[in-house]
Amino acid sequence: MEPESIVYGCIRDWPSGEREQRLLRRSSNHRVLDQLPQGEGWPFLGREMFSFCADEGEGLYQTQVIHFGASYRAVEYEWALWVQEFEALLKRLYWASAVVHLETELNGVHTFRWESESGFHSPQEGDLRMRCVWEREGSLRG
Repeated sequence: MEPESIVYGCIRDWPSGEREQRLLRRSSNHRVLDQLPQGEGWPFLGREMFSFCADEGEGLYQTQVIHFGASYRAVEYEWALWVQEFEALLKRLYWASAVVHLETELNGVHTFRWESESGFHSPQEGDLRMRCVWEREGSLRG
């Protein structure tokens, strides 16, 4: 059996005092996620792996949190391609920060963080301005 990798994390919008702006950003983010491939059609990112609270109330106060997770067969060997797809998705979303956890059987746990340098990213900005921090924890092997 090949080694399994678990990838999970979240993408956070920024809180805004103006309800109309928050609703527009959430609606745009929902449309982008709905356009992701589903079923057998996604090698790295697919619609099924993303979830979010749709309406204000329980789980959604001011900041939209898009959470995601999936298991892969040894995705760390194609990690550069996974990150490339994830960053392409980030370019299309409204967000302030994102974190991705990669748990591997052979190479331990890694955490990747993206933070918009301006405090928020809008799809109209074009280029992705961010910092990516790589952290490595100990191995999962016993």
